Parts: sequence; structure tokens; C-alpha cells
Amino acid sequence: MVSFPSNNTNFQDIRYILIGIPGLEDSHTWISIPICSMYLVAIIGNSFLIFLIIIERSLHEPMYLFLSMLALADVLLSTTTAPKMLAIFWFHSGAISFGNCVAQMFFIHLIFVAESAILLAMAFDRYVAICYPLRYTTILTPSVIAKIGVAAVVRSFLICFPFIFLVYRLTYCGQNIIRHSYCEHMGIARLACDNIKVNIIYGLTMALLSTGLDVLFIIISYSLILHAVFNIPSWSARLKALNTCGSHICVILMFYTPAFFSFFAHRFGGHTIPRHIHILVANLYVVVPPMLNPIIYGVKTKQIQDRVVQVFSSIRTCC
Repeated sequence: MVSFPSNNTNFQDIRYILIGIPGLEDSHTWISIPICSMYLVAIIGNSFLIFLIIIERSLHEPMYLFLSMLALADVLLSTTTAPKMLAIFWFHSGAISFGNCVAQMFFIHLIFVAESAILLAMAFDRYVAICYPLRYTTILTPSVIAKIGVAAVVRSFLICFPFIFLVYRLTYCGQNIIRHSYCEHMGIARLACDNIKVNIIYGLTMALLSTGLDVLFIIISYSLILHAVFNIPSWSARLKALNTCGSHICVILMFYTPAFFSFFAHRFGGHTIPRHIHILVANLYVVVPPMLNPIIYGVKTKQIQDRVVQVFSSIRTCC
């Protein structure tokens, strides 16, 4: 165990050890196989989706521009976490400096909050498309979409930047084992020998004011969408309208369900949910949704299917 000075912490000397999934150390090699596979699929699938949306002018619509933002966030989230996880599983390389741990923590929280905002923007996109179809392109112009994207990043930065100060203000005096595969705010704060009440209050408050409000507004958006859809007299028109929301609803459930499980398990389920289950879900969370998002949109969105077929046909013709 490394010992740190109690009064004047030298952050350059602090090194943490990420142990992966506590209790499942003997299974790390086997666990790494699906995680590595899902990470590769996530990178390839989302990168191809971004490429497709960029080169195909017919996909330069609000829905697909938001989808490209989501795909980029998925690439960044999985890349921020998966390589270090795999290094731990394969090479037992769990050592990480305090600065690198804080940087990883910041980007994980930043990307998570930004992705939540993007999902809210996509719910708004579906609301406008179904409730105000004639004004769709005049409301969601490229300029408005760009501003929404910038606002999502700026909001995430303003929410997550204080986490850096909150962990740097603490004094660290002995513990250096993080029972996780990556660094997150409370995981670092709990290693301090100071009172971390401010960290807990800020983390809970920001979770409620960012992700909590996003979920609330998404629910309101879909309530309005359902109200508008069931006022449509034709059943076929209703089904067509609801079908345009199917992919987004699947992505929302994949994003928020494990996130809320991890959030509540971390704070309230410490004695009822085994630690290794909590950490395993947290590990899968950063690779499973990024892997499935492009697949879901590819399977359920005909425009993307058509463009994929065209691209591969063109490649085959050239070859």
C-alpha cells in the first residue's frame, strides 16, 4: 500500500491500482473476449455510420445529424474506457497516475452527460417531426442543430469541470486501490481521508439536474407524441408514426436502464447487490450500447439500409 502525505498531498506521486472486476479476477481473460469484440464492433459500426451520414447528402436531415452526434459520443465513451479495461484484463496493467485517473473520470462523465443531452435532442426531433411535420425543416435547421450540439457539450463541460476541483481539494493519505476497471468521481473521492460530503451532494445534485431532467423532458416529449399519434384516424398512419420512434426508444432504454441501475446500486444497494455484479454491469455499459446503437438504427431505418447497400455495391463494383 502506498502512503501519501496527510497535510500536503503531492498529486504527482499518487498512483492508483485499478483491479478490474473484484471477485472475478480469475475470469478476467474470459470476460475480456466479449468486451474486446463488442468494443471493436462499436468502433467500426459507429465510425461507418458517421462516414455514411457525412458522404450521403440524403442523410443530411436532423434525425441523422443527431444520430451522427450520438455515434461520435459512443466512440469516445468506449475508447475512453475499454482500452484500459482490456490492459487490466490481459496484462494486469492496473496502475494509473492521479492526473490520468482524474482525466479519465472527467471525460467519462462529460461524454455521459453530453450523450444524455443528445438523446433529449433526438426526442425533440421526433416530437417536431410528428406533431409539426410541415414545419420540421424550418424549426430544425442546420444552424439550430449545430447550436444544440454545441449547447450539449458546453452544458456537459460546465457540469463536469467542477469534479476536477472537488477531487483535487481532497487530501489523500494511504488508500490506492480502486475496485473498478475505470476511474469515476466517487471512486476517487472515497479514497480520500477528508470529508467528502460536498462531493456526494454535488454529484447527486448534478445527476438530478442534468440526466434526471433529461429523462423527465424525454418522457414529456413522448407523452405529447403519443397524444398526437392517437389522434390520427388511420391505424396505418399511427403505426408509421410510431415506427419512426422505435429505434430511439430502444436506444434510450439501453442507455438509461444500466445507468440508473449502476447509480442506485452504487449509493443504495451496497449490501444487497454483489460488488462484482455492479462493476460488471458498469463495464458492459460502456461497450454494449455503443455496439448496439448503430445496429438498431441500421436494422430499423430503411434509409440507412439502402445507403449501406449502395456503398457496398459501389465498393464491389470498383474492386
